[in-house]
Amino acid sequence: MKIKITADSTCDLSPELVASRNITITPLSVEVAGGIYRDGVDITPDVLYEKIASCGQLGATAAVNVQDYIDVFGKLLKECDAIIHFTISAQMSSCYQNACIAAKELGNVYVVDSKNLSTGIGHLVLDACDMAETGMEPAEIKRRLDEKREKLDVSFVVDTLDYLRRGGRCTALTALGANLLKLHPCIYVKDGAMGVGKKYRGKISACIEAYIRDKLADPSTVDTRRVFITDSGIDRECRDIAESTVRELVPFEEVIHTRAGCTVSCHCGPGTLGILFYRK
Repeated sequence: MKIKITADSTCDLSPELVASRNITITPLSVEVAGGIYRDGVDITPDVLYEKIASCGQLGATAAVNVQDYIDVFGKLLKECDAIIHFTISAQMSSCYQNACIAAKELGNVYVVDSKNLSTGIGHLVLDACDMAETGMEPAEIKRRLDEKREKLDVSFVVDTLDYLRRGGRCTALTALGANLLKLHPCIYVKDGAMGVGKKYRGKISACIEAYIRDKLADPSTVDTRRVFITDSGIDRECRDIAESTVRELVPFEEVIHTRAGCTVSCHCGPGTLGILFYRK
């Protein structure tokens, strides 16, 4: 059976990984400075930041619509027997609902609610590719991924609360206090929703190191197969600190750096970095 793996652009996998694993990406839409763009196709995070700075207004993202899913899935089903598609958490977007509507109309499309975002989704996508290559049936792949998603540990440290404030995710007073105190909160994903965890204080590079040490404090609980270090645009020093700290604490077989796409960037802004991995 030929199975095709597809995912929304929110999976934040690099173009190189997407190409090497023959993954099809369905882009969300980004509206900023009076224009509407396809995430990763017509706009990149750096251009997004430039447009936000020039117009003074935060961008907004929109789900992939039902017809776009039907168009993509319908074309792919002419060349494969089944599709396994991954969406951002259903609690964060209507992508999952829209993909399910398209799947019901076409048949042979298995939609996975990742209950996650960014390379938390990316982990599931790569695992699906591996399973499909073994000849596993699509229903069984989906069942296993529904179990694996519960073991994902996904979080980020945010450099500034300005984007979250302007997006209505924290008050102006909270953002002002955090910025004055140089607080950098950890944003985590649990049960498909985002929450605010520990708040780190000081220079962002030091906060990133402290955050990683907290997350990997007990290596015995960590699945060492793969970790993503994903950022929304950050300096080389912070990326190097993140990688060296990760490698010091846990002997991961793969340490993969990726750049977050416009969806995460639109809501968190530049300077955000996270480590995303499985727990045992």
